[in-house]
Amino acid sequence: MTRYVRKSTKRAGESPGTLFYNGEHKTEKIKLTLIEYGKDFSEKKELKKIEECFDRKGKDTIKWVNIEGLHDISIIEKIGKEFKLHPLMLEDILNISQRPKMDDYEDYILIVLKMIYYNYKKKEIVTEQVSLVLVEQYVFSFQEFEGDVFDEVRQRILTGKGNIRKQGPDYLVYALIDAIVDSYFFILEQIGDCSEDIEQQLMEEPKKEVLQAIYNLKREMIYLNSSIWPLREVVGNLTRTDSVIIKESTRLYLRDVYDHILQVVDIMQSYRDIMTGMLDTYLSSISNKTNDVMKILTIFSSMFIPLTFLAGIYGMNFRYFPELELPWAYPAFWIVTLAIIALMLGYFRRKKWL
Repeated sequence: MTRYVRKSTKRAGESPGTLFYNGEHKTEKIKLTLIEYGKDFSEKKELKKIEECFDRKGKDTIKWVNIEGLHDISIIEKIGKEFKLHPLMLEDILNISQRPKMDDYEDYILIVLKMIYYNYKKKEIVTEQVSLVLVEQYVFSFQEFEGDVFDEVRQRILTGKGNIRKQGPDYLVYALIDAIVDSYFFILEQIGDCSEDIEQQLMEEPKKEVLQAIYNLKREMIYLNSSIWPLREVVGNLTRTDSVIIKESTRLYLRDVYDHILQVVDIMQSYRDIMTGMLDTYLSSISNKTNDVMKILTIFSSMFIPLTFLAGIYGMNFRYFPELELPWAYPAFWIVTLAIIALMLGYFRRKKWL
């Protein structure tokens, strides 16, 4: 289950721009990858130090630097110092509880969004914050963990497919955002499959485990909604910003991403309604099952009411009972008893209570 509120390690009263990382503390080395490309070439390189990418400043090429891991704050500090990035911007990158947003600092742009993918081993949805920084001819992507949904973008750059090499760094930012939004559709497919399985179990036998599965899935949907819904505003601001960093040709593609986000939001709303319906169906099923049990018990109780009346009469300790002297009194009692039961069962069947 996703953790919805992360613990903050920042102490109250610290000055704005103080860098701290409130995610999972790790000791392994951060992975740095540089992809540099132009119209006619592309190159991928693993960096040992972040300073290696600074040497390529001034070249008329596009540099995509991907940082997998945020626990080494010194790397973020070096990037901020080299490109003169605002301290508040660096603080937002390290604060992985950040709401998706876009900040325009005139010379550079920060975009914070959520990358969501499905962990097949743990069978759960994983949410990871991704920060994109567009500055000069550089695009920096900051991730919490190794692994992402950008493999298709890398393949297009390295093989020269499409027109990504012919565009500027703002188009690369669009491509990364588009890859993240496309991954949302895959997550929704997984949620749809899970909801179908739950619905099937609900129709067959509504157990307590089904109720727990519905609550878990609904909880995940609420968190996904809080991660995806603000992205509409982010992409909308990118299409309307006056910044010269975002070209008019790229705004057209961003509007297409905006339409995809609206589609994702509509699908999520449909799934939320379906889950609400499944919860109502579960409660109705349990109520109907209880009613069936109570109906059977009521029918049996109704049949025993006249029998209890007869047993009560002949159980009284009076001396003179005319029927007690008859030789067929006991068989007659059982004949009357069985006749009453038969008549009542026939009446219940006629009323379709059985």
